[in-house]
Amino acid sequence: MADQMDGKGRPPKRRSGLTRGQKGLIAAAAVLAVALAGVLAWQSLFVRPDLNTGKTEPQETEEPTDPVEEIDWGEGTRPRSDGERKSQDYYTVLILGRDTGGGGNTDTMLLASYDVTNQKATVMSIPRDTMVNVSWDIKKINSVYNWYGGGDRGIQYLYKEIAQLVGFEPDYQVIVEWEAVGQIVDAMGGVWFDVPRDMYYSDPLQNLYINQKAGYRLLTGDDAMQVLRFRDGANGYKDGDLGRIKTQQAFLTAMVEQLLKIENIAKINAFAEVFRENVETDLTLQNILWFAKAAFTGGLKPENVEFVTMPNTPAYAYSSTTSKLNGRYSEQSYVTPNTSQLLELVNTKLSPYAEVFTRSDLDMMTVNSDGSVSSSTGHVEDSNATHPRSYWQAQWTPQEPEEETPPEGESGTGTDPDAGAPETGGATGTPGGGETTDPGGATEPGTGSIDPDTGDLIDPETGGIIDPGTGQILDPGTGQVIGQLPGGSGDPAAGESGGTAPESPDSQPSDGETAPPVDPGMSDGGTAAPDDGFIIVT
Repeated sequence: MADQMDGKGRPPKRRSGLTRGQKGLIAAAAVLAVALAGVLAWQSLFVRPDLNTGKTEPQETEEPTDPVEEIDWGEGTRPRSDGERKSQDYYTVLILGRDTGGGGNTDTMLLASYDVTNQKATVMSIPRDTMVNVSWDIKKINSVYNWYGGGDRGIQYLYKEIAQLVGFEPDYQVIVEWEAVGQIVDAMGGVWFDVPRDMYYSDPLQNLYINQKAGYRLLTGDDAMQVLRFRDGANGYKDGDLGRIKTQQAFLTAMVEQLLKIENIAKINAFAEVFRENVETDLTLQNILWFAKAAFTGGLKPENVEFVTMPNTPAYAYSSTTSKLNGRYSEQSYVTPNTSQLLELVNTKLSPYAEVFTRSDLDMMTVNSDGSVSSSTGHVEDSNATHPRSYWQAQWTPQEPEEETPPEGESGTGTDPDAGAPETGGATGTPGGGETTDPGGATEPGTGSIDPDTGDLIDPETGGIIDPGTGQILDPGTGQVIGQLPGGSGDPAAGESGGTAPESPDSQPSDGETAPPVDPGMSDGGTAAPDDGFIIVT
C-alpha cells in the first residue's frame, strides 16, 4: 500500500492520457462554443421581417380590447399585396401617430418605404384634409378613424383608405403614442433643431401649452413635443396643417441625422423600453432591431432618407352637413392628390413592387370644374358627390311664390285673409312669406353644433352624431342608431348605421346666399380646430 503513496502520504496523480496538444484543442473548442452561443444570442436579437405574412392588422403588446374584422374593400380596386419586389429587402410601413394628450386621436399619417438592399428610404406625409373615397358627407381622411369607432377597427379602416390611395397594402403598421417621440428625444440627450418661428398657444381643455422661441438650440423632449404640435394661435401657420407638416419633416430629418450617430448605439436599451411602452405594431421588437442594425451596419446616410408630402391641390366641394349648419349652400375645403405627381412618387419611391402602377390602380379623388367629385377608379362611394355644383345650388335657392290671380272684381289688396295673399311654406317645403321649412325633417340650421375637426353635426342632448340625410342620431363609438330628430326620415328601430345613408338635398335656406370659400388651411371649413396633435379626428 505504501508504494501507492507519494512521499507526502498522498496517492500519486493519475495521467490523463491526453497530450498537451489534445488539451489545447479541447480548450479551443470550449471557447468557440461559448463564442458561438454568444453570437447566436446576439443574432436572436435581430430577426428579419417576413414579407410573406400578409399581415394587415396591428398586434398590441397587451391583449386587444376591440375585435378586428376583416377589411371590406368595397366596389373599388383592391390594392396590390404581392408581386415581384424591386429588391430582396424592400419594406413598406404605415406609421400612425396617436396623441395621448389630444384624446387618443391619430394625428400623424406617414407612409415609409425602406430599400434595405440599396439603403434608401422615403417617408411621405399624408395631409389630414386629404379627400378619400368614402360614403359619408365630409370625406377628409381624418374622419375615418372616428367614423368606425376608433380603436383597432378605426385603425383598420384608416389603413384601408391609405392603401387604396397609394394602390398597395403597406407590409406593416406601427402605431406610436405621440409622447414616445419626446421620450426618444430625451433618451438621445436632446435634438439640435432650428425652430422656424415663435410659437405660442394655450388650450386649458387639452392641458396644452406651447411657448417656444424661434432659433437653433438643443430641444428637450417637452420642447420637441410643443414644436411638433403647434399649428394654430395668433401666429399660426398661414397654410395650416401643411405648414405644420413642413416643420415636422424638418424636425424628423434632424432627429434621424442625430439618431444615426454611432454614440446612440449604446442607447439601444433605452430606445427599446420606449418602444415597449408606446408602440403597437405587427412587427416584433426583434424586427425593429433588425431595421436599426441594417441602418447602422448598412451605412444608411441622412441624405438617403427623404421626407415628402403627398402631392396635392386645394379643392372645394359641396357639403350637406355644413350647408345645413349655415342655412345656405356651403362647400368644404380639401386637398386632393395631384394625380400625375403622386403616381410618379408611388412608382419611383414608395411602391415595393417592380410592376408599374397606372392611374386606375390608385383611388385618387378629384373635384371637377363643375364641382362634382370623381375617382381615378371610376367608382365613387357616395353617389350624391357626383352631382355638379349647380345641382346643389338649385336645392338651396329659394323659390319665388307664385302670385295668385284674384277673383274678378276683387283687388286682392284687402284685409280678407283669402283675398289673394301669397301662400306660405308648408308641407311642401317651399319658402313663402319669409318662412323656411325643412321637408326632409332631418336637421334644421342651428340644430346641434358642429365638431370643428370632422365636420360632424353633434346632437346637444345625447352627444351623438346627427346623420343629415335621415335625422338619425348615431353613437360616435359604434355607429349604431341611438335616437331620431323630430320629423326625421330614419327609423331608429332599424338599428342601422348612418354611414352609407345618402345626404338629403331638400333643406331650404333662409336667405339663399352662397357661403364664401373656406380657408384651405383649416380642417373645419373656416374655423381653426383645437390644436391637439397631428391627425385630429375627434
